Amino acid sequence: MAQKQGRKGGQGGDAAPEAQAAALVSKVRAGMGDVSSQYVTVYSDEDVERATGLLSILGADGKAAAARVPTVEPATWLAIFRGMLRVRLLDEQMMARQRAGRLGFYADGRGQEATTVAPVAALDPEDWIVPSHREAGAALFRGLSLRSYVAQVLGAAGDLAKGRQLASHPATPRALRVVPASGNATQLPQAAGIGWAARIKGDKTVVLAYLGEGATSAEDFHTGLNFAAVYRTPVVFVCANNGWATSTPAAQQTASATFAIKALAYGMPGVRVDGNDAFAVYAATREAVDRARRGEGPTFIEAVTYRLSGHSSDDEPERYRDAREVETWAGKEPLLRLRSWLRQSRLLTEEAERTLTAELDAEIREAIAAAESTPPPARRTLIEDVTAQPSLALEEQLADLERVRSRA
Repeated sequence: MAQKQGRKGGQGGDAAPEAQAAALVSKVRAGMGDVSSQYVTVYSDEDVERATGLLSILGADGKAAAARVPTVEPATWLAIFRGMLRVRLLDEQMMARQRAGRLGFYADGRGQEATTVAPVAALDPEDWIVPSHREAGAALFRGLSLRSYVAQVLGAAGDLAKGRQLASHPATPRALRVVPASGNATQLPQAAGIGWAARIKGDKTVVLAYLGEGATSAEDFHTGLNFAAVYRTPVVFVCANNGWATSTPAAQQTASATFAIKALAYGMPGVRVDGNDAFAVYAATREAVDRARRGEGPTFIEAVTYRLSGHSSDDEPERYRDAREVETWAGKEPLLRLRSWLRQSRLLTEEAERTLTAELDAEIREAIAAAESTPPPARRTLIEDVTAQPSLALEEQLADLERVRSRA
């Protein structure tokens, strides 16, 4: 959605969110009367600024002040770019196949690659990832094989979940510490619980949990954030505010000045970043991860981004979105910006990018070909994995199914 520029780089609607937030703080403080100030400490000026301003480091032209670029090895930015590019190419190829009738459903994340990939780069290997339905790129960046993911989307036998999950909701090897994706907000209490377990055990593990801004309207949002804040669990919530919860605009999801400001009522920092800026997303996540690892509790990050395609392959965004809105956001999408910076910094040449693109394209096509030539999971897997040995009743039902299938 088009937004107006506010002070200090902030963005908001017709009224600057900072002004709305300041008015809210004054109202809350006035209403508290003589009640102890401890109840309003989360409404400090610093917290309000962080929850309503917009952290942006990398410009739409790919330029960034050297002093503001997070201090990491250049290889990290190249790895993030590779991860983002792979997701983009994968989404393009899978959506083309879905439109051709070669698969049933796909969740497309074009335009949100920085919000998906950059936070994972800020984690340590022992940290957990709890994704929503548009973050398959996070699992791939962590180490999920492309063959396994494509097999899951196409319903082939290589799917680790044996066909039991909706497409684009992959399972991963346990060692990767990536929980199978959830579709709305049910993953948020799970993330809080994983963080609570880590705290009980005395581990330094941090949990990264993804959600969309539409999930803030679900009861599990309250449950997850409230539990995480009360028990100071080491969870970083990354909310991809792409402007639309399917066809519902963000303005109809909340009356709050921003989504980040919701964190203040739960007693945790709320941070608002440019979700199309890989630098800003990485920097905010890294700070939140470090804070959680020190035992200082959870953080909520609102990453302002935009999905360039539909909510999923079932969606028709042209029915509710203005094409000019999409065109505006396409000019500041995350791959363009990071690519420009890498070129200006002489870390990526045109030739090197062409080679990388060709390699990724070939990898994706090979994974698709392998999945399309593989049968679906064996029917016996329908009754496996619940108990050590399937019950006699399940065995009889499977036998009945096999008889029916043999006559088909």
